[in-house]
Amino acid sequence: MKKVILLLICLISIFAKAQTTVNISTSDYDNLKINHQLDATKHYIFTDALSNTIEPPVNYHSANRLPSSICSCMIPRDASFSVALPRSDDGSTTAITIPFAFNFYGTNYTQLYINNNGNVTFTTAFSTYTGTSFPSASLPPTIAPFWSDVDTRNVGSGLVYYKITPTAIIIKWDSVGYFSYYIDKLNTFQMVITDGTDPLLPAGDNVGFCYGDMQWTTGDASAGVGGFGGMAATVGVNKGDGINFFQVGTFNLAGATFDGPYGANDGIDWLDNQGMYFNTATSGLNIPPVIINNNICDTIDVYTGDTTHTMLIDSVQFKIGISTPEIGQTVTTTLTSSMPSKFSYIQTINTATYEEYICKFNVTSIPEGLYFIYINAIDNGVPIGTSNKTIVIRSHYDAGLASTVGIQKTDISDVISIYPNPTSTNFTITSTEKIESVRVFNLLGEEVLTTTPNNTQSTININQFSKGIYFVEIKTEKGVVRKKVVKE
Repeated sequence: MKKVILLLICLISIFAKAQTTVNISTSDYDNLKINHQLDATKHYIFTDALSNTIEPPVNYHSANRLPSSICSCMIPRDASFSVALPRSDDGSTTAITIPFAFNFYGTNYTQLYINNNGNVTFTTAFSTYTGTSFPSASLPPTIAPFWSDVDTRNVGSGLVYYKITPTAIIIKWDSVGYFSYYIDKLNTFQMVITDGTDPLLPAGDNVGFCYGDMQWTTGDASAGVGGFGGMAATVGVNKGDGINFFQVGTFNLAGATFDGPYGANDGIDWLDNQGMYFNTATSGLNIPPVIINNNICDTIDVYTGDTTHTMLIDSVQFKIGISTPEIGQTVTTTLTSSMPSKFSYIQTINTATYEEYICKFNVTSIPEGLYFIYINAIDNGVPIGTSNKTIVIRSHYDAGLASTVGIQKTDISDVISIYPNPTSTNFTITSTEKIESVRVFNLLGEEVLTTTPNNTQSTININQFSKGIYFVEIKTEKGVVRKKVVKE
């Protein structure tokens, strides 16, 4: 009798699975999708195979915002990345296990689903191709660097890739097209989630969004025409409880217009070469303002009189944006510098929820060394949210200008080395000259360690430091050199 019951259960299971699985051609699927006749309870399996051959996508468009000469948050895709999804429209991975706990509003997740349509979910795969504004209580827990109708079935489109490390996962939508089969415009964007300590992201953040050239916003099934219009793409984070969320913006326009996270729909070129970082390791609390920094890494190098490093002689110029991620809040921003006479800025956007500044730092007639720009942003949430960021300016010397600006050359980096780097415990400094002093600074410009080795070699213990990036100033009788060290 038990065998009969078991057989019946198996038959019922097979029958139920058959009822929810639909074999379909890609053209028939597209017709159902365009006419909004897809059944959300069905699992569609394409009968015509899609090639995974990757052909180099054609660059049909130049980004409205050129990449910063400072650096880029975009991590280059190499052989260490794996293909997340075959050529797909609305596809998802199976559950991917990650080797760390990702804190998403108080819940720790160790697996996730990568969805073709520009997002990651944590409790189930997600095939919905039309973005909706956040917050939404009807969605699974979602992180969306660009939720819209990605279609990689055309071999002129790139694919979705990922890479897992012990403390992070990097997911990259690399030159992807849009529905249906379009490759006249392509989008490149990336997200990183970490355990909150990985130096891939600034200290205290566990999620990062990064954008390359962004060219389209909307697929045909979302009422788009030529990649624009219709129902907007969504950028943001949504726990699915209607309480914990934030939104960067909604995009369905060409151009670079942007008025904040909850205003009118925005222009896709505003995202070009943009980078933004935030922390989801909170629950039920006000999320502080998000500082959006157009690919500024930990240090900006400025070379006196050298136009091969920057378009501005003796200066660097960059853009900073500050956004309040929650509805109905306002933001107030203060910008200061350790060298006020050399720092200036112009506010270019000023709305209740978003502010944008073009900043400039001039290194004329100041010594080589580190200088700091401090950004403080405060919202009016409950409790009040505060975000701080320090941008490090490193001034370099140009021998051709010595007689005009009176700066003395002090860089002796060729005779000083630091190893291992990155390190989790300590690093060793070696020099051909006797080391007179070593000073270590954090990203806030605070001196966290000083020592006087009086030798040609010194081992520095940073085991007690938090993970992140530090600057080491090494002085010998021939001058001072400054190097960067990453604490893992």
